[in-house]
Amino acid sequence: MKTITHWIDGKPVEGTSGRFGPVYNPATGAQEKQVAFATVEEVDAAVASAKAAFESWGQSSLAKRTAVLFKYRELLDAHRDEIAELITAEHGKVHSDALGEVARGMEIVELACGISVQLKGELSTQVSSRVDVASIRQPLGVVAGITPFNFPAMVPMWMFPLAIACGNTFVLKPSEKDPSASFRLAELAAEAGLPDGVLNIVQGDKTAVDRILEHPDIEAVSFVGSTPIAKYIQLKAVEHGKRVQALGGAKNHMLVLPDADLDLAADQAINAAYGSAGERCMAVSVVVAVGDTGDELVGK
Repeated sequence: MKTITHWIDGKPVEGTSGRFGPVYNPATGAQEKQVAFATVEEVDAAVASAKAAFESWGQSSLAKRTAVLFKYRELLDAHRDEIAELITAEHGKVHSDALGEVARGMEIVELACGISVQLKGELSTQVSSRVDVASIRQPLGVVAGITPFNFPAMVPMWMFPLAIACGNTFVLKPSEKDPSASFRLAELAAEAGLPDGVLNIVQGDKTAVDRILEHPDIEAVSFVGSTPIAKYIQLKAVEHGKRVQALGGAKNHMLVLPDADLDLAADQAINAAYGSAGERCMAVSVVVAVGDTGDELVGK
């Protein structure tokens, strides 16, 4: 059975914990792979690699960073079908939906290619008598991302390309349910010329997450997932002095007003609620029919 490993210091690293998680094919229910769960020491090794890489990457020119990202975007485009197949095999969304996910992730890589405009500082002169104010933007250092199962390629690509474009180095802990897509993203980043240690992946469960939240060399954490875990990550990361972005689940409402086209509304409600098995962040879980439109809407 294939084992999905960690990606540390620019290469695959076999797990040593002896603990593994099953990776299922949702179309058949069969376990086709397993993923190695990281130890605290393996997380520490990934962070140490990222910290060492930051010494040079954080001082590198914007031109050098964006050159890597432009090449990365080319490789993602060339391998989009392959990445989509990995998503389908482990998450279960159909190939066309998986391709859409890859495309949305690539949009953020494209944004990162133009990051130089966003990194400009500011200078305000004479804000008070003989007082000027200047601001500069500098990388933090090692930052981390903890990403969900429902978009195993898109959400990581919403995080690490922007972080590394700004001069940070990155440790990613993807979902253990569908880890292959993010691993392939790391391989392509290395092929694009990203220096060893700038992007690392640790597979795992709560052990890996807790070590990321506690590690003194990680400056910031970004999370997407359920609300209870978002609250946990917010509190624990702040307790350890980190900047934290914790995006939890929402209760999404669709309002249907009395003058709505009910055929269109019914179609949109079904697509929003059940597309991708209801596993999109904006999947509609509540339809609110205003006035007396409810009975007719239910019928449709």
